[in-house]
Amino acid sequence: MKKNLFLLGLLVCSMATMAQTEKADKPESWYFKLGGSYFNQTASTEFPEVGGQAPNRDVYSGTLTNNKLVSRESITGSFGQGFRSGITAGYRFSTRLGVEMSANYYISNSKTMAQTTDRLYSYNPTTTVATYLSFTAEGQIKAFDLAPAIVMFLGEAHGFEPYTKVGVIVPIHGTLDIKTDRQFLSYVGNNVVSTSNVYSKDVVKPNPTIGFMAALGTSYKLGKHISAFAELEYRNFTVHGKTKETTEYTVNGADALSTRNASQIHTNYHKGLDVNSNNPLFNPNTATTDTSDTTRPNEAMDELSSFVGISGLGLTVGVKYSL
Repeated sequence: MKKNLFLLGLLVCSMATMAQTEKADKPESWYFKLGGSYFNQTASTEFPEVGGQAPNRDVYSGTLTNNKLVSRESITGSFGQGFRSGITAGYRFSTRLGVEMSANYYISNSKTMAQTTDRLYSYNPTTTVATYLSFTAEGQIKAFDLAPAIVMFLGEAHGFEPYTKVGVIVPIHGTLDIKTDRQFLSYVGNNVVSTSNVYSKDVVKPNPTIGFMAALGTSYKLGKHISAFAELEYRNFTVHGKTKETTEYTVNGADALSTRNASQIHTNYHKGLDVNSNNPLFNPNTATTDTSDTTRPNEAMDELSSFVGISGLGLTVGVKYSL
């Protein structure tokens, strides 16, 4: 981040010097842009745990006597792949220098964050009922952001005017929605005796953050005030979780959110955990319905803070109106 800010400052100084030494042959002017983008992820990182499940794709053998892990694949990725729409207001100081402020809405592609197939969940020796669990957790980011940037125009020829810009990304509002489907299959021998499908939706809200963006683009005049434009943009930032809340919880399609206690619905993220944390790794009776501890289940669970990446390279196309 320090390196990016240094480069941004250096570019600002160089462009300001250029603007001061060059005589403007265009008057100061406003312009507005409306565009849509598609981004591909440029860097993959390991996803955080989802409900205590490591970011792995695990497959178990489906037998009671030999239910062993037969394959494991680490799940990595980024939420930098997805669609964005935005509107931009720009002000041009001279033929070379301008500033822009963009307001954008971004929705990422859904990403698998954890997956397990046919893991032995429980066994009752009295009834000989063996229950196996399969689940898939999918995550998706939705966010509004503001992106102030400095623009350097490179000169116009044959209707085309290329330009470069650098700036920062400031998320205003956003969430990571994690949807998890769990299936519990109970067997007696080889016969299925019951099936239970559990669905949950967790909404993770982030801490404030800031990102970096850079773009290379060009506009093409369609008329006196109207132009088409296209930009190739790189952006990079990470988001740290602040809180998590289960907003939906169903069992076989029926709402069962009221059966969950506060520690199962709410989570607070921290940089570190200790004996004072409401976490069963440090306090075995906390975050449970144990009758010996009736207070802690009514508090939010404490978990270690994690982060997800939203780095991507995207193409934006749209129209530009100049006053």
